[in-house]
Amino acid sequence: MNLAPSPQRIASLSTEAVDILYRLGVQDRLVGISGFTVYPPQARESKPKISGFKTGKLDKILSVTPDLVIGYSHVQRKLLDEVEAAGVQTLCFHHRTLAGINDMVRTLGEVVGEPEKARDLIAHLDGIKARVAQAAARLPFQPRVYFEEWHSPLTCGIQWVSELISLAGGVDVFAEIAPRDPFSARAVTAEQILAARPQVILGSWCGQRFDVDQVQARPGFAELHALMRDVPSSDILAPGPAAIECGLVAVLSALATCAGTTLQGLGFEQTT
Repeated sequence: MNLAPSPQRIASLSTEAVDILYRLGVQDRLVGISGFTVYPPQARESKPKISGFKTGKLDKILSVTPDLVIGYSHVQRKLLDEVEAAGVQTLCFHHRTLAGINDMVRTLGEVVGEPEKARDLIAHLDGIKARVAQAAARLPFQPRVYFEEWHSPLTCGIQWVSELISLAGGVDVFAEIAPRDPFSARAVTAEQILAARPQVILGSWCGQRFDVDQVQARPGFAELHALMRDVPSSDILAPGPAAIECGLVAVLSALATCAGTTLQGLGFEQTT
């Protein structure tokens, strides 16, 4: 990583990077964010929106005169290449695991000169994971889980989601598929889902609300008698703090319900 020290005007096309930079206390350096940003709410209210996830224009990014542009995944790589060609340094993440979230926090802490705050944030997130794991150990059984990231084609969850399911005490029925890249490689069929007999179906349709009635109407799905729940994509499909603070806890809550108990019954107390 060969970046100029301590960038002062940061544009982030990555929603999770926005969240992390606020937590590191350098929000004043953020001059532009993704239009999909949800966390923290004040970012969405106060910062200029300069891109989507798959969409973005070089002139709009450059209009906020950044000295660093942060992005995520190969989807944004082409746009970041254009930014670099225009003379602005970039930082692109492509982590797909929970360990990668910690690495992102650590890297951003180094970039903005706040390594201690980054270590504190990592310790906070690790603490949540530890408490969830302790609660998960009290589940009466390990429910089988199908996580649906998209409905057309049917697409199972990405690797960090699979890890969240496991950490929360569930069994991801498509754990072997979750690490595949790109997104299209995680397509599954209705027949595969039915054969896996999930007891919990979690849906996170990016940009749409998970439609339980639509899923129930698929041939054979009602006969699964699976617990179905929506998990907002902002809570679980952005590989940052929210996936642990919100997504992981939502998964544990669903598994507890399936197993006939509650978060409190598992000894898990949510903290702010």
